[in-house]
Amino acid sequence: MRAADIRRTFLEFFRALDHRIVPSSSLVPDDPSAPLLTTAGMVQFIPYFTGRKPIDFPRAASCQKSARTTDIEIVGLDARHQTFFEMLGNFSFGDYFKSEAIRWAWDLSTQGFGLDPGRIWVTVFEADDEAARIWRDEVGLPAERIVRRAREDNFWWMGVAGPGGPSSELFYDRGPAYGEVDGFQDGDRIMEFWNLVFTEFEVDSRGEPLGQLPRRNVDTGLGLERLAAILQDVPGAFETDIFAPIIARAEQLAGVRYGASYDSEARTDISLRILAEHARFATFLIGDGVFPSNDGRGYVLRRVLRRAVLHARLLDVAQPVMAPLVDSVVRTMGEAYPELIARKEMITATTSAEEEHFRHTLDKGLSLLSSAIAETKNFAKNTLSGDTVFKLHDTYGFPVELTIEIARDEGLEVDQESFEGLMREQQDRARAGMKRASASSEHALREILAERGPTKFLGYDRTEAESPLAGIVRDGERVATASEGQEVDVVLDATPFYAQGGGQVGDTGLIMVDGAVLDVLDTQPALDELIVHRVRVQTGEAQAGTNALAVVDEARRAAVARSHTATHLLHATLREALGPHAHQAGSLVDAGRLRFDFPHNEAVSRDLLAEVEETVARRILGDDLVRPYETTRDEASAIGAMALFGEKYGDIVRVVEIGDYSIELCGGTHVTHTSQIGPVKILGEASIGSGLRRVEALTGADAIEAYRNDRRLLEQIASLVKGSADEAAEKVRKMLEELKAARAEMERARLGGIREQAAEIAAKAERVGDAKVVAAEAAGLQVDGLQKLAVAVREAMGPSAAVVVGSRRDDGASVVAAVSKDLVQRGVSAKALVAAAAATLDGRGGGKDDLATGGGKRPNALPEALKAAVAAARGVLAQ
Repeated sequence: MRAADIRRTFLEFFRALDHRIVPSSSLVPDDPSAPLLTTAGMVQFIPYFTGRKPIDFPRAASCQKSARTTDIEIVGLDARHQTFFEMLGNFSFGDYFKSEAIRWAWDLSTQGFGLDPGRIWVTVFEADDEAARIWRDEVGLPAERIVRRAREDNFWWMGVAGPGGPSSELFYDRGPAYGEVDGFQDGDRIMEFWNLVFTEFEVDSRGEPLGQLPRRNVDTGLGLERLAAILQDVPGAFETDIFAPIIARAEQLAGVRYGASYDSEARTDISLRILAEHARFATFLIGDGVFPSNDGRGYVLRRVLRRAVLHARLLDVAQPVMAPLVDSVVRTMGEAYPELIARKEMITATTSAEEEHFRHTLDKGLSLLSSAIAETKNFAKNTLSGDTVFKLHDTYGFPVELTIEIARDEGLEVDQESFEGLMREQQDRARAGMKRASASSEHALREILAERGPTKFLGYDRTEAESPLAGIVRDGERVATASEGQEVDVVLDATPFYAQGGGQVGDTGLIMVDGAVLDVLDTQPALDELIVHRVRVQTGEAQAGTNALAVVDEARRAAVARSHTATHLLHATLREALGPHAHQAGSLVDAGRLRFDFPHNEAVSRDLLAEVEETVARRILGDDLVRPYETTRDEASAIGAMALFGEKYGDIVRVVEIGDYSIELCGGTHVTHTSQIGPVKILGEASIGSGLRRVEALTGADAIEAYRNDRRLLEQIASLVKGSADEAAEKVRKMLEELKAARAEMERARLGGIREQAAEIAAKAERVGDAKVVAAEAAGLQVDGLQKLAVAVREAMGPSAAVVVGSRRDDGASVVAAVSKDLVQRGVSAKALVAAAAATLDGRGGGKDDLATGGGKRPNALPEALKAAVAAARGVLAQ
């Protein structure tokens, strides 16, 4: 059974059992309590499991793209570990429970997928008598194939605080071809393929139950890749139809054959698996709006990409590999996940840029490792330091196991304890950086949400509204009142204030309640569609539960709307100019200004930016209608509406359509016609990371003011050069040419003077044996002038020459020594001569043996310092 058939069979089975088939959510979860990446099918349903959000369907099923990165270093070494995988799951939100979940899993496994009932084993949580009874009495599974296991094996949670519960896992005995076993043994022969989790507890960050959830739920996860390996009777996921085309492309690139060996010495197979698996992970992660960076999800992506590029190097692949591998992934997975096809160019551009960047650092990393190994051996040590291993891993993206392999080939061990300590420190820093500033308020906000429900947003139609003040939160605690001067978070039942999202900043304005005036400083989204207003109480005392009048700063809202609509125009125009890969990768929409991030591998020229600005201006003058409307997610996709990375969309989405050139999913506020934007002035573009560019622009009144400033500056320049504004550029160009010629003439004169001065000093040289030594003071010269003079004197003196010249200034003195190469070979060092002089000046010096510079704080000691330098030269020459 091919992977596509497994997906279809699973979903159709549960559709027939009245389950809502829910599309896969993003790999970037949107729930505040979720882990860094979507690790399982249940992540998108966390609010339903916890009861924080009402749900209109009690049963669901999905095929969820998932990622787990705790074992990145193991991927490729065995048949089972992957960073990206697909999780088939069925879910019950307070509807059915253990009996139905177990019986349906059995029926689908044995009838739908045709697995031999006599080869299925199950495990249950050691204290879960109910699950064991259902397997034995309702399903009829022999008791000897029901294994009770401890908490670490059969109690599931997300790894962070949230829902959890006991689990029951299904395993399949694949037969003697996959090893010999004595009874149950979790491994390559008896392989887990389905996990049934009975989610009934709220657990803490260690997985310890805190209490019962509002309802008992079911969360199951069937690994598509695991089941495909079982049904296709191959060693692991890498030999299934899921990976075979990608492995084949990696074989072509490397010019080697895949032998499907899981022996630790099968380096070629390991590298091919890593190339295929990491290309798949990177393709999906970038497709969901994550870009390489040095923290969070971006750091995970960068590690995976670098590991792939490193293994391409180990296979002696000279050409770039990521673009062709991404192409293979999209061809293989695009039918099931059409967003990959739509975003292929952007994904390719991003992976290619990161690959090119890393290839430049890879040689440095290999060189560092080689040097570290040589140094370790030179000191007769047998262990490579943890610092070296960490630097290779963190800076150059070297997988630890590769460093270990290379070190062992050289007869060295690795200080893994020290390395792991450094890794823990880094992880602690990362975790600390990821803590949300609002976490302390979460409990209080949950109380308000439970009592009042989500905030109703009214801001598309109005900028003023009356609403009850639902709650006040101060310093993380829910309070009844807020007094003058205090800063607090305020929640309204309904609000016209737009909460920051989609790149658009939150609204500001005023909230007036019973004589109190609250200055709204910012508006932010909180958990589960709650909108939080950060306010400062200007006057009076605000009391929760009373009616309030919310008034948005209309002028600022209008300026933000101009910027947001301008961002859509800029997005469409950049894609036309650069290609469809120039997809929005981030933005900031503020009053009078915007910034727009997009993937692109090279700088955008000034001429092209000017063309983009001109096209945007024409579209503004075209006075096109800006038409927002709501539709279904499927209909929006059908008409080509562009979904933006990092944004979360429900079944009903808001579309913003402009003319015939821009159609995007967008929840922001906009003008009604493009002419209301006013002028847009692009300030410039720059790189913000590997393969990522940023354009910044001003809009409306801010753009007009910038043009005025430019005009004022031009008029000032024109006045200075005594010409009109139209003549200013040409006059400045001529003046610069004249200045350049004058400077060249002055430099020629100065060099002529230096040569004359050098000849005078050279004539005063004294002989020491067959060498010539001279020291002189040259008034008024800075260090660069002294250097030129010293070299000129050395050239004038010919071979076997040592020169020291110095100059005084108010706060000290500088000296420069120049020594001919033949005297350097005889032991006369310019650095030593400068050191002797600088010691007399209470200073220091440095440089090379043939030319060195120094100085000190005692200008009046310069004559004595020059004598000390000459004495040092004589001392060496006299030996």
